[in-house]
Amino acid sequence: MLAIIVTMFVAIEHLGIMALEIFGNPAQQAKAFDLPLKFMQQHEARVSFANQGIYNGALGVAIIASYWLFSGATLVLVWQMLLVFVMVVALFGALTATKKIILMADCKI
Repeated sequence: MLAIIVTMFVAIEHLGIMALEIFGNPAQQAKAFDLPLKFMQQHEARVSFANQGIYNGALGVAIIASYWLFSGATLVLVWQMLLVFVMVVALFGALTATKKIILMADCKI
């Protein structure tokens, strides 16, 4: 039961990150990702963040959908794979952008 709750929390967090990346204003995005506001106000940066948001949203939806599509050992295997993806992406983001990516609870939409 705890695994389901934690996994669903990760999925919902990815949907929140997606909302921030796609619909957040430049000031919110700059604060959340430790980027200069001037950079986030550029059209190219906004388009890039929106594209990144689609991937985060797809990952969140995949985690949630897998709960209804799979069961037993298959569900555990699918969740392990998806959560490894999440950890790799978070580690890469922490190393290349900001360490806050590891704990995105700081994002307020």
